[in-house]
Amino acid sequence: MTKPAAPKRHLPTSPFKAPVTPAPKHFAVGDQVTHDMYGLGRVIGIEDGVAALVDFGPAQMRILSPYAKMTKL
Repeated sequence: MTKPAAPKRHLPTSPFKAPVTPAPKHFAVGDQVTHDMYGLGRVIGIEDGVAALVDFGPAQMRILSPYAKMTKL
């Protein structure tokens, strides 16, 4: 069985609660982070609402918002 291509929308007349959308993640320069693919790193630059530049040791990566695979430690 496959997942639907788009999430189901909430109808105002539905007796069920609307799904809660997670708050966007905010990072600051100097924050220590972990990424699912690149591992541990430190934020070295921020582009407001667009991307974060993260130093993962051997490489610096530009991680685009909404930062799905990155969490703050």
